[in-house]
Amino acid sequence: MKRLLSIISYVFHPMFISVYAVLLYFFLTERYHPYQEVFLVTIQVIILTILIPISIFYFLMTLGRANSFMLSEISQRKIPLAVNVLLLYILIRESIRIELIPELYYFFFGALVSTVLALLFVFINLKASIHMIAISSITVFAIGFSLHTQTNHIYLVAFLLLLNGIVATSRLSMKAHDTKELIVGFLSGVIPQIGLLYFWL
Repeated sequence: MKRLLSIISYVFHPMFISVYAVLLYFFLTERYHPYQEVFLVTIQVIILTILIPISIFYFLMTLGRANSFMLSEISQRKIPLAVNVLLLYILIRESIRIELIPELYYFFFGALVSTVLALLFVFINLKASIHMIAISSITVFAIGFSLHTQTNHIYLVAFLLLLNGIVATSRLSMKAHDTKELIVGFLSGVIPQIGLLYFWL
């Protein structure tokens, strides 16, 4: 069971959630998007939210500033989170602009706010669960998208809600966080997304 929970923790690593959200949007949307646009947006998200962060992570490892892919030490979070803030800003400024795909724009805007919160928490020695920020964010996005398109995605929403519990359990099982850090992470993911629903529902 612990091995399964560990695998879940990696499969739903925050680094991958942005790509999952993009694929979810393009799979569910009824709006027409040319294949070239779908491909370009997906590639840009992969580069900015996965490939560049991974490259920076390995660079930090060579400098001795990181010792784990999960960045379990609070002191190791500042640079990766600051870089992610910059990359998300570039993403919504240059790639997923509001006039092109407003749903994804506001999702990534919420992700930017959540990442800023996680970075600020580091300075008060609080290690908010970034896993919970990510999984709760995409859950609210799926709920909002269902309301926005007036389509029934109850099974998807139920699955994502279940995943919130499973991911939280995996983080506790790996002793990566305590309950307080999981709750702070969950709220840091949910609140910005809910607040931004007003602008695109």
